[in-house]
Amino acid sequence: MDFLTIIQVLDSTVRLATPLLLACLAGLYSERAGIFDIGLEGKMLMAAFFSAAVAAVTGSVWLGLLAGVASSLVLAALHGLASITFRGNQLISGVAINFLAAGMTVLIAQDWFKQGGRTPSLMGGGRFEPITLPFADALSGIPFLGPIYSELLSGHSILVYIAFLAVPATWWVLFQTRFGLRLRAVGENPAAVDTAGVSVVGLRYAAVMICGVLCGIAGAYLATALQAGFVKDMTAGRGFIALAALIFAKWRPWQAMGACLLFGLLQAIALRFQNIDLGGVVIPVQVMDALPYVLTVVILAGFVGKAIPPRAGGEPYVKER
Repeated sequence: MDFLTIIQVLDSTVRLATPLLLACLAGLYSERAGIFDIGLEGKMLMAAFFSAAVAAVTGSVWLGLLAGVASSLVLAALHGLASITFRGNQLISGVAINFLAAGMTVLIAQDWFKQGGRTPSLMGGGRFEPITLPFADALSGIPFLGPIYSELLSGHSILVYIAFLAVPATWWVLFQTRFGLRLRAVGENPAAVDTAGVSVVGLRYAAVMICGVLCGIAGAYLATALQAGFVKDMTAGRGFIALAALIFAKWRPWQAMGACLLFGLLQAIALRFQNIDLGGVVIPVQVMDALPYVLTVVILAGFVGKAIPPRAGGEPYVKER
């Protein structure tokens, strides 16, 4: 494998890891506040549909992004209402959101566009275009550093850069601000936060809404940047892989980025190399396609070390009177 091929594989890794990273950070905010959210998949799927649909109708990818984020926020509010206000089971609420999104997206798409549950292909202003960083073309001829800058770092859509900038922003918010301290405290000991006069319900709703925004951006990226339109079940389990990455990272942002890049690398290798020959043994492409999901099972089985979630995670808070 030559250097240019490695750069191309890493470039694909960044693109494929972006929706995972956004969904993983979304889950990080929610679960740090004590609200388990396995509805990441559903929120991403709903956002992918509405972003593609609105972009196809209006021709504006930015209106599509707003529509995707808004649809994800509606589902996030629904999850918050069920699990925070009515103190329902958080896992069941998340499962319901996943089923709701899987059914509604296909139903509305078929009624709206009559194309078998998909949207028209996005073109021109309906898609996020790659951004060329300054001097990328001029520096491309420099050995080693040139291809890294011009091929690997440059040429991505704006949502890719937003996703990776969200990692240090998340670290700063959670670990360097009063809001982040209170958010983490709500996930560990909500009674102590309540005793200090801070609204547990308000903080948990804030975390769930932030989760909705990030899932909305992730879904919009899938439909308007990574691909050119919406197709049925296009998230393909990315929400669950993001949850596995979150557990792998032990609910920490920088480690979450590394975990998502690992999953993205496996997907990039599967797409790049259809049949890998290892010493005369040909590994079918199906095996490579299954690797991210196998790794998900391995992580959830606890083979990466014990991951301790927030102590109050999954438990509705009942205010003492």
